[in-house]
Amino acid sequence: MLIGVLLLLVWLGLLLRYPDKVATVSLAAAFGVALIAAGTLWQEQRTAQHLAQLELWLRHAPDECPADRPLAVHLHNGSRLPLLELRWQVSARAPSDSVELNEDRYDMPHYSASDPLQPGGDWHTCLPLPPLRHGYRAQSLEFHAERLDGRFAD
Repeated sequence: MLIGVLLLLVWLGLLLRYPDKVATVSLAAAFGVALIAAGTLWQEQRTAQHLAQLELWLRHAPDECPADRPLAVHLHNGSRLPLLELRWQVSARAPSDSVELNEDRYDMPHYSASDPLQPGGDWHTCLPLPPLRHGYRAQSLEFHAERLDGRFAD
């Protein structure tokens, strides 16, 4: 914080002493920062559009999955780009309720494979259940993926 204030004071002093030179350099620097910000926003918007085209289903399936990993995961890549990596948080809720029933939110399952998930491709796996609050059974809850964060091939 102190360094930022010091830089601002130095810049103001230079602007008062050499207004033409400092204004020109400041405009060029502001233009460069604006280009970087625009590029970053464009990339984030593009990634958000591709993430919106993914379909990720979670359901309690003890008959299909091993006993230590009863949460079935199905991922479908509806995007036009190959998916390289995807991370999400598991949310457990009672049907038609918005109360989060996970004890903690530290688990962050992810898709990361040596081969990208091609457009139109599917991925299936089984995961362990997140720790649930006392008194709730997994078979009576709905599981959702939230806070998706991914990376796509260009």
